[in-house]
Amino acid sequence: MDNAYSRAGVDVTAGYEVVERIKGHAARTARAGMMGSLGGFGGCFDLSGFDLAEPVLVSGTDGVGTKLLVAQALERHDTIGIDCVAMCVNDIAAQGAQPLYFLDYIATGRTNPDQLEQVVAGIADGCVEAGAALIGGETAEMPGLYGEDEYDVAGFAVGIAEKSKLITGEQVRAGDLLVGLASSGLHSNGFSLVRQILMDELDSHLPELGEKSVGETILTPTRIYVSALAPLVEQGLVRGAAHITGGGFVENLPRMLPDGLGVTINEGSWPVPPIFAVLEEKGRIEHAEMFEIFNMGLGMVLAIRPDDLDRVQSLLSEPAYVVGEVVDSPQVLIR
Repeated sequence: MDNAYSRAGVDVTAGYEVVERIKGHAARTARAGMMGSLGGFGGCFDLSGFDLAEPVLVSGTDGVGTKLLVAQALERHDTIGIDCVAMCVNDIAAQGAQPLYFLDYIATGRTNPDQLEQVVAGIADGCVEAGAALIGGETAEMPGLYGEDEYDVAGFAVGIAEKSKLITGEQVRAGDLLVGLASSGLHSNGFSLVRQILMDELDSHLPELGEKSVGETILTPTRIYVSALAPLVEQGLVRGAAHITGGGFVENLPRMLPDGLGVTINEGSWPVPPIFAVLEEKGRIEHAEMFEIFNMGLGMVLAIRPDDLDRVQSLLSEPAYVVGEVVDSPQVLIR
């Protein structure tokens, strides 16, 4: 279509093609409550089928950060959407909520239907894993603001919880155990530093990383913790939960604690993926500083009563690493 808008650099025809391509991916995310299909002015979700005495909606929004630049450099766009979903739904899962639906926002310098379909396919994959319906979104073509092959992606998720089962951290007490759930690697944080250290080595193979290249390793999608947390929340076993994102242990663990409490973390009580040692060595990063930047192999940390440890471990289909405890002084001590 040749008109004044296309001559200004915006290809509306390509935009229409993207919408048609992604409808099938959105359909894969169908769940109870989903209404209509993509293409309307707003996404609708029916809450009438949820039998909750005091329903509370919990929302979260996030992006993928400069991990996008790695995906674009390697021309691998099929997993970055999983990261976007994970960063949003993990936040609301840490509050005890079940994800309901997700919306995405993709901005690009030039609409490339194949590239954007790969991104949305990843978003749909993440939504399926999280049990969230993809009910809408926006693709904005903005030449002049982004380069032709550049794009950015962000998302917004809404979940629901019974008010009495919300994880607020108010019940956390000194002496509670800290249980860590493994991360899949770097997740989607610290990439401005990661790129500074490793961007010139994306195609390299390092012995520490096994068969995967550096690029493949650092593009590993963020793990989604929704299904792991759900049975623990249902049985009221989680007093506090921290999604370990930007700021690592030092910034995120205090977010689940009442005033006056802190944590002691026992280093060596869980396996640390080798990518972190690679970054520490090549970037000449102080060891203690690693815990201020990265998840160091733990993407979610839970505060639980010591008497509940056996039940928690029996409900998880993975190792539950006891990594420390809550203490009665406001500190984050790694020992």
